[in-house]
Amino acid sequence: MSRRNKRQVFENIEVIDAGARGKTIAKAPDGRVIFLTNTVPGDVVDIETGRKRKAYYEGKAIHFHKYSDKRTTPVCEHFEYCGGCKWQHMNYEDQLFYKEKEVTQNLSRIGHLELPEVTPILGCKEIYYYRNKMEFSFSANRWLTYEEIRSEDEVDSKNALGFHISGMWDKILDINSCHLQEDPSNSIRNSVKEFAIKNDISFFDPREQTGLLRTLMLRILSTGEIMVVLQFYSDDLEKRTLLLEYMATSFPEITSLQYVINGKANDTIYDQEVVLFKGRDHIFEEMEGLRFKINAKSFYQTNSAQAYELYKITRDFAGLSGSELVYDLYTGTGTIAQFVSKKAAKVVGVESVPEAIEDAKKNAELNKIDNCEFYVGDMKDVFTSEFIDLHGKPDVIITDPPRDGMHKKVVEQILSIAPKRIVYVSCNSATQARDLALMKEQYTIVKTQAVDMFPQTHHVENVVLLELTH
Repeated sequence: MSRRNKRQVFENIEVIDAGARGKTIAKAPDGRVIFLTNTVPGDVVDIETGRKRKAYYEGKAIHFHKYSDKRTTPVCEHFEYCGGCKWQHMNYEDQLFYKEKEVTQNLSRIGHLELPEVTPILGCKEIYYYRNKMEFSFSANRWLTYEEIRSEDEVDSKNALGFHISGMWDKILDINSCHLQEDPSNSIRNSVKEFAIKNDISFFDPREQTGLLRTLMLRILSTGEIMVVLQFYSDDLEKRTLLLEYMATSFPEITSLQYVINGKANDTIYDQEVVLFKGRDHIFEEMEGLRFKINAKSFYQTNSAQAYELYKITRDFAGLSGSELVYDLYTGTGTIAQFVSKKAAKVVGVESVPEAIEDAKKNAELNKIDNCEFYVGDMKDVFTSEFIDLHGKPDVIITDPPRDGMHKKVVEQILSIAPKRIVYVSCNSATQARDLALMKEQYTIVKTQAVDMFPQTHHVENVVLLELTH
């Protein structure tokens, strides 16, 4: 071990595992864990650490003695700087291995749960170009690479249209080509940027709160329908119309072209008016004959193809025969509820976001589904004994909570009504394990199935089937 500027350097260390949040793991000579950001398990490296924490180090590999056989060459030119696809330098088969391992370890170590034989993780057929929604930010003061900073050459343009640098709210990495969304995503983004620069349409500066162009949202669905939403900081009728007319003419395949005028400090549009410029104010996704109407503010799973696989697993785990009353907790826009409705007597969906419930009701009407009911409110406040008395005791509960998991009161209510089966869908197996631990006295885990929704990242979904023990 050596020291440089009060930082420690550990030499010839093997990276032994992949951990949470996309980081990899090594062990320091003193036994502490080192969390790394630029390695793959199997690499042998020299590591420079930052400030030592109480129980661990955070570090970065500064020299590679040996490269892991789990490595692959990233396809994206922005990989070193963009934080979006942190595992792009790892073979996809190994990505799946570590995702499945994390899920299994969380369930067994955090929840102390007895697991059946684990069904192998379901990988994604398309490991690139799988996202149906992308959001890009404009910046008048783009993030510069180390090479640009060190160079004596003057930077031609500081305008950027791309992604936030991790941990830097005001720095945007300019993107030439992104491999997460199919074309015409790259064509639209690059054309908008070039046209704006050519016609002196200013880019937003978040520190100074100046400039016109703020964000660009693109949705491209499996149906081929395309939605584009441009967000402006202020309303310049001439320049706004000039840019929108250019987009409409250059990309006639756009189904829905909309814009937002947002003078707030933040970019969120959920409290803003979305104005239609051309086409429809919505687009449609389809799944097994069901159509889902999606507007600018709608939530929908960002991987359409893998969402279908996830929903099929959920429906299979629910084991419906056609006579069951099903509760779909955290129903969102009701996609799972409607997907399972053909095999249930009735489905009751509950969600806290009013706009999502409005979407759910509209989609059920669109799909001529009359056995789904949707209710809005905070889950712990709505999902009460009075609610159960009014709508009936469910035979099956499907729950798909946010990353924080279920509120303790919700778990207690589930246990008090004791449905025969529970299907728990989770995007965070750590909080899933915590919730399942509270149920293990009454329920047995029958099946567990991890599903990879986001290749090249560490994120993973997990579905668990619970059956009443007694």
